[in-house]
Amino acid sequence: MTSTVKIAISLPAPLAERARRAVRKGQAASVSAYVASALEEKTKLAELSTLLAEMLEESGGPLTARERRVADRALGVAKKPGRQR
Repeated sequence: MTSTVKIAISLPAPLAERARRAVRKGQAASVSAYVASALEEKTKLAELSTLLAEMLEESGGPLTARERRVADRALGVAKKPGRQR
């Protein structure tokens, strides 16, 4: 069983209400579980971002504009209006 640590946090009222609403809808067992899940996801995204940065550094850096266009074409990704690369 994973041990837990009790901490006190302050949240903006709208975020606290969203967490409570998620509990009422059965999307989380408790507000604590909801917050823990959100922190877990945030941690995973941060770790993924770090890994991506390391991979890009090892492979010569971020894609150039040309490389991105070629990749987008190969993947069938359409450029969004108003978005510049």
